[in-house]
Amino acid sequence: MQFTSEQHLDDGVFEREFTLGEIPGTLWTPGSAPAPLILIGHNGGLHKREPRLVARARHCATHGYAVAAIDHPGHGDRPRSATDEQARADLRRAMATGEPVDEIFESFVGPLVEKAVPEWRTTLDALLSLPETAGPVGYSGMTAIGIRLAVVEPRIKAAGFFAGGYVPRAQREEARQVTIPLLFLLQWDDEGNPRQRALDLFDSFGSKEKTLHANMGGHAGTPWFEVEDGDRFFSRHLK
Repeated sequence: MQFTSEQHLDDGVFEREFTLGEIPGTLWTPGSAPAPLILIGHNGGLHKREPRLVARARHCATHGYAVAAIDHPGHGDRPRSATDEQARADLRRAMATGEPVDEIFESFVGPLVEKAVPEWRTTLDALLSLPETAGPVGYSGMTAIGIRLAVVEPRIKAAGFFAGGYVPRAQREEARQVTIPLLFLLQWDDEGNPRQRALDLFDSFGSKEKTLHANMGGHAGTPWFEVEDGDRFFSRHLK
């Protein structure tokens, strides 16, 4: 892991950009160390510097967590393959014409999970070798990637999932193997995610402790107080 830039922010958070092989990422740490680590991902796998993600990360860091985000393959600063570009073009066309989009999402999100999860585990190895980070570890973000991580990565002890992204069939089956505590956020009027599918997924999780928070509004309308509730959730399980 190589740190490429660093800055002390006004809220006392130390922000550093890093690279780990081909993986670019950002690490936010509080003044106290070592701190429990939260892996944070945008629900659409977008840029690690996406403003809402950065705001969530900095808020968590001010509450005593080390927080890390990476750019997934084909997202953010990373190059897109011809397959990625074709999938995006197919998706835009289908949404514009009202065609079904599930199979397009399946062909796009499924491979993303297969590529991103090993990179998250490699990043986790490197992060936990730093003196300023420690376990236990939490995950907050994209549900499809989070399900796979929760199944294969025993160091993750609690997770917060956003129900607004497509979850491939393989991860819907894997949801039954997820047993860690969960906080599941659902936008009741999410235009891109059928409500019943999200409720069925929540029902599938094998966790004994799982909480569903549903709020009115569309895909990007998750209220900020859910970030604060997420801090309380992680405090119960990581501190």
